[in-house]
Amino acid sequence: MASLNGLMLDDVSAKGASITNANLSDLEIKDAQMGGAYIHNIGMPPEGHPFYDPNAKQRPLRFEDCNLEGTTFADCNLTDVSITDSNTTGMTIDGVLVSELFKAYQSLKK
Repeated sequence: MASLNGLMLDDVSAKGASITNANLSDLEIKDAQMGGAYIHNIGMPPEGHPFYDPNAKQRPLRFEDCNLEGTTFADCNLTDVSITDSNTTGMTIDGVLVSELFKAYQSLKK
């Protein structure tokens, strides 16, 4: 296992890089182009993994000032996720436009 704790990289090209079985807690990625990135199996180690802890709780992630246009979230736990001050034009949840969900919600409130 390599330890890169506290590593700082600037002006780096890591195109095609792969990180597997890593603890990236408190990682900050800033001013980066991540088009085509495939991010999967993120969270606490699953049961059966050597570092599995049934009492561990996933710490929240924060995305700020990100262009996620065309991004897909599939089979994700979005419990207690908050989306604020964001453009949701064309955004769907299970195929339903968020704008239509807002309209339906507003009509129920009346």
